Amino acid sequence: MDVQTAIVALGALAQEHRLSLFRLLVQAGGKGMAAGAIADVLGVPNSSLSFHLAQLQKAGLIDQERQHRSLIYRANYAAMNNLVGYLMENCCAGATCGVEPQCSIDQAQDEGKRA
Repeated sequence: MDVQTAIVALGALAQEHRLSLFRLLVQAGGKGMAAGAIADVLGVPNSSLSFHLAQLQKAGLIDQERQHRSLIYRANYAAMNNLVGYLMENCCAGATCGVEPQCSIDQAQDEGKRA
C-alpha cells in the first residue's frame, strides 16, 4: 500500500458515521448488509447514508453488489488488512511481536454462507 492510498482510507474512516458503518459491515461478515438495514441500525437518513457509503467505496474499503432490487454492502477485508499492515509495517522495530493477520476474505465469506 502506498501512502496516498492509506491517507484516502484513513480519511474515509475519520468520521463518526463512516467509522460506525465500516465497523458494522466488518461485523456483518461475508453476507454483508442491505442499505436499508444499515440505515435502520445506524439511524442515519438515507441521503446521508448514500454519501457515507460512497466515501467508503471510493476509498476501496467496502464493496457493493446488486441483488435483485437491493444493494448489498460488504467490508473489503483485503483493503482493511492492507491498511492495518501498512500501519504496522515497522512494528516492534522489525522484531516479531506476535501480531497475527486480522481477518481473511475466505473467513468472512465462510461466515456469510453459514448465516
